Amino acid sequence: MVFHVKHVPRETYGANLGKVIAVANQKGGVGKTTTAINLGASLAANDLRVLLIDCDPQGNATTGVGITKGTGKPTLYQVLLDEQDIEEAIIKTEFEGLDILPSDKNLVAINLELVDHDHRESTLREKIAPVRNRYQFIIIDCPPALDLLTLNAMVAADSILIPIQCEFFALEGVSQLLDTIERVRESFGSTIQMEGVLLTMYDERMNLTRQVEQDLREFFQQGVFRTVIPRSIRLAEAPSFGKPILSYDLRSRGAESYIQLAKEILAHEQSAGQATQSLG
Repeated sequence: MVFHVKHVPRETYGANLGKVIAVANQKGGVGKTTTAINLGASLAANDLRVLLIDCDPQGNATTGVGITKGTGKPTLYQVLLDEQDIEEAIIKTEFEGLDILPSDKNLVAINLELVDHDHRESTLREKIAPVRNRYQFIIIDCPPALDLLTLNAMVAADSILIPIQCEFFALEGVSQLLDTIERVRESFGSTIQMEGVLLTMYDERMNLTRQVEQDLREFFQQGVFRTVIPRSIRLAEAPSFGKPILSYDLRSRGAESYIQLAKEILAHEQSAGQATQSLG
């Protein structure tokens, strides 16, 4: 089950390190975990190696790719506390090319347990470092909060992808997230960039949806992906079966949309790589 886009040369990703994308929005219910899972699977389906990091104590990305929580296996929690090497905590999923660093409810304690640590904001970045050269992409599913876990994800990330539901209060809280990104750049020497804003739960039949899309595209301009993710029952069902939408229903509109999103991101990476080469 492989879709084909124009192959992106390995050197495009720079220094043979996987690109780290944090999927974040402190507002819940916007399709954040759905996007992390299905973007990861769509990239993996293009013969790329992808690591999905479940950075949310709810562990929905973990169960969403078919991994049972609470089995005694090491998780991100043990990795962040130096109780387990990251290599031993990573699990292969049934979707070829997609691995996961799982999470469970214990992770909620990290916000307290790391607070007195030196370099507490860069702990995740340090833990990822030994495996970055094994993957072309590392996707971090952030919790729906601007807490220490999300801050760690931003410090670790090269870019941030913001899913936004097409609803009346779509922009509520986003300005705070953008301010946090700017503070991460200033305080931690980060070069984190905007990967893009992704419109989710899109229903083209609704006037409100079209108005929200217009407002968001005016506000973010070229920062909004061309691809939109439709409101889809099949997309909502897939996690309960522990499968990405590409495994659950490849012919669905949801699967098609995430394939298009992966193509859009890969095309952007290729353009950025060519621009860097021309400057060099």
